[in-house]
Amino acid sequence: MVSLTEENYLKAIFHLINDENTVTINELSKFLNVKMPSVNNMMKKFADKKWVIYESYKPLKITDSGKKEAALIVRKHRLTEMFLVEKMNFGWENVHEIAEQLEHVHSEIFFDKMDEILNYPKFDPHGEPIPDKDGNIISQDLQKLSNCKIGEKVVFASVTSSDDDFLNYLNTRNLELGKKIEILEIEKYDKSMAVKIDKSQVVLSKIVCEKILVKP
Repeated sequence: MVSLTEENYLKAIFHLINDENTVTINELSKFLNVKMPSVNNMMKKFADKKWVIYESYKPLKITDSGKKEAALIVRKHRLTEMFLVEKMNFGWENVHEIAEQLEHVHSEIFFDKMDEILNYPKFDPHGEPIPDKDGNIISQDLQKLSNCKIGEKVVFASVTSSDDDFLNYLNTRNLELGKKIEILEIEKYDKSMAVKIDKSQVVLSKIVCEKILVKP
């Protein structure tokens, strides 16, 4: 059975892994706020489990088995968030911390049933893809709102942060997933954006625009 600590490392790997399927000890150390010797020791254990290829002073190579294990932890987290929103009427700003706790439940049938009840959703309440039972994940071609140009019309598809203050801020601006956004103006000085959402016009700071992901 995978321990809670191992699951947290696996989830960190999921979020940090690059296109070459590698991640560094230093990246994991900073992400988890854990000292590097502790990370080294854990990665040696992961190497014994064939989840990573570990060589001193080199980036970790994540194996297919390691990627699947990492994705399955994220699957539990994102399914839980979706269940809390869709079936228990939680706001999207309230589900992250609860899912952090429930993702460590070791019952595959529990999460399979949750998936069935939800009719096998592809995305969580924050627009992030939910890995399937084999750890496969849908790739999305999204860009930051901050990269859009004046006159573009896009659809709000996802966020890069589940911070409750940020999500509450979006709630006050009537910004929900699926909303159409038209870029009206970009301030040269601070790159804030005037945008049209439905029939309302709001100004969003660059910090906010960096955390909003959109599609055409």
